Amino acid sequence: MPLRYIGIDVHTSSCTIAVMGPSGKRLRHWQVETDRQVLVEAVRSVPSPRHICFEEGTLSDWVFELLEPLAAELQVIQPLRTRGVKSDAHDAWAAADTMRLQPADVTRVFKAPGTFTALRKAVRSHGLIQRDMVRAKNRIHACYRARGVQGLDSSIYDPLQRDKWLKKLPPPQRKMTQCFCVELDGLVAACHQAELWMLEEAQRVPIVGLISTAPGISTIRASQIVATVVSPHRFRTSRQFWAYCGLGIVMRSSSDWAMEEKRWVRTNLTHTRGLNHNHQPLLKNVFKGAAFTISSPMMAAHPLHQSYQRLLAAGTKPNLARLTIARRIAAAVLAMWKNKETYNPTKQTIAA
Repeated sequence: MPLRYIGIDVHTSSCTIAVMGPSGKRLRHWQVETDRQVLVEAVRSVPSPRHICFEEGTLSDWVFELLEPLAAELQVIQPLRTRGVKSDAHDAWAAADTMRLQPADVTRVFKAPGTFTALRKAVRSHGLIQRDMVRAKNRIHACYRARGVQGLDSSIYDPLQRDKWLKKLPPPQRKMTQCFCVELDGLVAACHQAELWMLEEAQRVPIVGLISTAPGISTIRASQIVATVVSPHRFRTSRQFWAYCGLGIVMRSSSDWAMEEKRWVRTNLTHTRGLNHNHQPLLKNVFKGAAFTISSPMMAAHPLHQSYQRLLAAGTKPNLARLTIARRIAAAVLAMWKNKETYNPTKQTIAA
């Protein structure tokens, strides 16, 4: 049977399905209800082998779990950028054509249903609540700044010291700030509960304990790494992992060749343009935080801290030295995970 490339544009109430042949011929497209049984029957009506593609979205995890047993190949891609006419049918045909042509400039989203599910949900809950807690604190801080209150510190968020600060605000602003404080108290309790859940789930995943032996990587950071990466075999080399973590250095060059003595000579005009922007922000925060921990005086006896001091002594800027340490920690974590080994500081000594 010839291959069938299926593109699906998924929405809350309806899904548009487009079927394309190997030559790019559009065979058929139709709309179905976003329902488990209806969607499965619609896909089964297409002859196999089926190659299915749809865009990342709110329902993508559910649709992936639903259709994975029915597909010879299943891909989830980042939403395609289109100009001009846009419709559900257009998006479905574009997804089917992307599955057929496999263009290199389309970003594929890694999916692993059923792997570390509880830990991944716990880490996501903790991260979202923590982000909301930061926003609530910023609102409270802005209320005091808007009334010219000076000498602000972390005590404005403390329920036991909050009253002395609230007295400095006029009655209307005081009432508004009290409402924000009530919101903050609820978020602090929810964040604590989410953290306990994450630590509880981390105990059920042995790889978290293994990764937490790396320097600067606590149980929370190890849980975030495992929940985000899921599988270390997604990355063949440490450089690929660095780019995923936002630790890859972007290089740019122009006019690479010049004529010297009647022959072409490659010129050294390569310039750095900072770190890559297409990355996973949570992992970048994790490894940057680990590098800050290593650079603190409390870790003076660790080989990585000694390497950090050598970089500073050689004239390297502190931020670039921490970047080097973060890359070394990330490479060590990837190797530990692949080889199922605990951290060995003697390897860092040899590398130094």
